[in-house]
Amino acid sequence: MSGNLELSVDRLIAASPAAVWAVMTTRLTEWFCPAPWRAEVIEQDWRAGGRSAMTFHGPAGEAMREEGVILEVVEGRRWIATDAFTAGWQPREAFATMVFEVEPDGDGARYRVTARHWTSEALEKHRATGFVEGCGIAADQLKTLCEGAGA
Repeated sequence: MSGNLELSVDRLIAASPAAVWAVMTTRLTEWFCPAPWRAEVIEQDWRAGGRSAMTFHGPAGEAMREEGVILEVVEGRRWIATDAFTAGWQPREAFATMVFEVEPDGDGARYRVTARHWTSEALEKHRATGFVEGCGIAADQLKTLCEGAGA
């Protein structure tokens, strides 16, 4: 855990930051959910105020909808999204703000995902859902895509 109300996962990836960014943003369905779950992108409007909507599908037929708004996109560097709003800035009960970053690190890139929470209760609830483990698996999937022939 970094910061007072943050959970974070990072990976060093043997690929350029530009290559990692490209995979991060154009191949979400291939890495964003820890297998055997999969992500279905409904809409990912890559701009501040854009809709971020996905459905996560589990191996036993589970479906979990995630709806939010992108707060910031810094091309090639990071995107920040929150579930505190839905499209059109409609407020809803917030769980977390997510920061997805990539930066140069030696000959490769450092990928980091950070979940920022409003309360310690929300942080502990997120931790209990397996955030660190699940995001670690997703980060490993991203790493494999970026370092493999598919990047």
